[in-house]
Amino acid sequence: MRRILGTLIITIALLVSGANESWAAPTTYTVKSGDTLSAIAKKHNVSVSNLKSWNNLKSNTIHPKQTLKVVAEKKAVSKAVAKTPSRSDSDKVVKEFTVSASAFTANCNGCSGITATGINLKSNPDMKVIAVDSSVIKLGTKVHVEGYGYAIAGDTGGSIKGNKIDVFFPTKAEAYKWGRKDVKIKILE
Repeated sequence: MRRILGTLIITIALLVSGANESWAAPTTYTVKSGDTLSAIAKKHNVSVSNLKSWNNLKSNTIHPKQTLKVVAEKKAVSKAVAKTPSRSDSDKVVKEFTVSASAFTANCNGCSGITATGINLKSNPDMKVIAVDSSVIKLGTKVHVEGYGYAIAGDTGGSIKGNKIDVFFPTKAEAYKWGRKDVKIKILE
């Protein structure tokens, strides 16, 4: 509850102040005794895999007083590409197969809007995110879904098993419009 309230207050403050993209949150975090990678990832709204990648960690082991990068390094990116953060630069297809795709939204009763990888879908309604069976498609994988576009495998779901995915839409109407269909998915490098 405090986190949601804090996020709401920050959002309102940014809107009122007319802040732009130059405002920046801290880019590092100093590990405290009792911290875990998953707790740090959740606190900074990032995935554990991103934390490990940004900090060249081979395991989930961290130590007090260790400084971790908690924000990706900014790259010069055009606004068109920024709308699709999961788009691969090379579009090299590693694997392609057919999946049964249903849709989900963050705006349902009891939905937190936070994915398994820590993406806040309520704060980022334009993100293209799919829920996957992580034994079939690893979390964090870049994909292209036929009829949906470029996305990131950023969530899991109780009924998402095997060759099934859920595609994220910001509204219930868009999710209902998608329905359930068989589509081709490309796993990108």
